[in-house]
Amino acid sequence: MTKLFRKIFGSADPILKEALKSGAFLVDVRTKTEFDAGSAKNAVNIPLSDLMEELEQFNNKQQIVVFCHSGVRSCYARQLLMENGFQSVINGGGLQKVLNAIKENG
Repeated sequence: MTKLFRKIFGSADPILKEALKSGAFLVDVRTKTEFDAGSAKNAVNIPLSDLMEELEQFNNKQQIVVFCHSGVRSCYARQLLMENGFQSVINGGGLQKVLNAIKENG
């Protein structure tokens, strides 16, 4: 069934998978309540609403992956980070997409 699912819908984004494999700084930009309900292993919670006050947490990070519930907030987070000088920022999209990429990396 999994192989059929991947054949129809494709596997995780290879850029996302490689970033996660290489130890990217994984940031969940959902609210604390959402984060506390479950997130990706090793992810830190920096809600989108707090992002501008927490920019120092991104200093010296080689790669950054931001994600949320559906990919909308992470799109805004990526844009804000890029506008503030952070170059290697990937919009991981929704939590499930990130979890699938982690699972595929084994």
